[in-house]
Amino acid sequence: MAAGGSYSIVEYFGGDDGYRCGYCKHENGNFSHGMWSHTMTVQDYQDLIDRGWRRSGKYVYKPIMNKTCCPQYTIRCHALNFHPSKTHKKTLKKVNRFLSKGEMPVEKHDEGHHEGEPMDSVHEEGVQPPPQDPLKIDHSEVQDISTSPDTDTTNSTAPTTPRDDAEKTTNVTPKPGKGVDPNRPLCRKAKDLRKERRLQKEQQKQQEAVSSTVNPAPSKSSSNQPKSLEEFITESLPSDPLHRLEVRLVPVSFEDPDFLASYEQSAALYARYQMSVHGDAAYECGESEFKRFLCDSPLEAETAPDGPDVGYGSFHQQYWLDGRIVAVGVLDILPSCVSSVYLYYHPEFSSLSLGTYSALSIFEFNEISKHYFCYFSVFSCAKLLYGQYRPSDLLCPETYTWLTIERCIPRLDISAYSRLNENARAGEPSTGLLGRVLVLHRRTVMPYAAYARKWKGSNDEKEVEQYASLVGQTCAERILLYRA
Repeated sequence: MAAGGSYSIVEYFGGDDGYRCGYCKHENGNFSHGMWSHTMTVQDYQDLIDRGWRRSGKYVYKPIMNKTCCPQYTIRCHALNFHPSKTHKKTLKKVNRFLSKGEMPVEKHDEGHHEGEPMDSVHEEGVQPPPQDPLKIDHSEVQDISTSPDTDTTNSTAPTTPRDDAEKTTNVTPKPGKGVDPNRPLCRKAKDLRKERRLQKEQQKQQEAVSSTVNPAPSKSSSNQPKSLEEFITESLPSDPLHRLEVRLVPVSFEDPDFLASYEQSAALYARYQMSVHGDAAYECGESEFKRFLCDSPLEAETAPDGPDVGYGSFHQQYWLDGRIVAVGVLDILPSCVSSVYLYYHPEFSSLSLGTYSALSIFEFNEISKHYFCYFSVFSCAKLLYGQYRPSDLLCPETYTWLTIERCIPRLDISAYSRLNENARAGEPSTGLLGRVLVLHRRTVMPYAAYARKWKGSNDEKEVEQYASLVGQTCAERILLYRA
């Protein structure tokens, strides 16, 4: 439970039926466990990502790795230790040449398919919201098991207290007509953020210079200091370039004026991208699909004193070229990582490698916020990207531990699916967890043990047990599993 009394509420769907794979296009080869998230705190989603879950709109899914046709591994890149490769530097120079002189590079036939992979995840198809909406319940009416007068708690297994960080404040979306959430920082331009960071660096250098006169240290050649990613992005740009590129980080909220003002243009760009790049029909990428897939987010916006200035939640990172949107990266900024959801861009600018450029922009942000950069990928793509985005780790699908990608490649060269952790004893016990799963039933929060005793005809033990094993003990004892 987040500070302020907000719970995450989910409905579990299981994962018995196969459906169309967005990677290999197999009609029924994609298998995953799924649940509909009516609302979710950023910490709960962070913990789910660390167990191989991802979201597509409000649908949160976990591939059945040993069964699905194209196993998708969670990849974690270390932002603080990341250094741009030669390919990255070429991309930055290519974009800067276009901005300063208008030179548009010629696109190669094999270019663009994998260059944007970290931001270009394949969304789940055919997922519809459940018919009932537990969020119609006022949170103030939800009773906890400890205070509910009509729930028998005798001999029940008490749930662990949901983690409540007193330093965090949850921003509740304002009611219609109330305007923008006053607790949330205003949207700031990337250029202004860069200026602010540059001033901070200059002040730090001055302080270091003063301290060095008091305590002289061995001199070190400035030429040996590697350039920061920010310096690579902004170098070689004249004061009056031919084209102007502006990066805006906009919260996904219809109460936010910047998001609302750019919504139609962004939706039109998404449709154009899907039809041109992925061959979708117009009805497959209309406004309703755009909203469901890339604008409907279960994440509740939060701020923290030690977090990024923009806070936590779902965002659209918009790339404006001469006053129009040419690319949008959909991101979730979480307590320990920035998670990519999707990227779409104007097909006319595909030769600028906007997928790579957007990923580098995220790394620049992560250098400041000290976050990881997480995304989903099938291993064939992960192996291709290994030389580009490193150091990186892969998440073991059985033990949920992170291992360097160098250790994983030999195993995945043999088989598309593998238990990556070689330690046979690694893992977590799954026994005894069923009774402690938190459920929401008739506005009452209770452990599953109490729920099963009171409503003996439920016959859902196997389903709840499977759910608990997939989300793990921490989330099982904190997230509310909705029972109709």
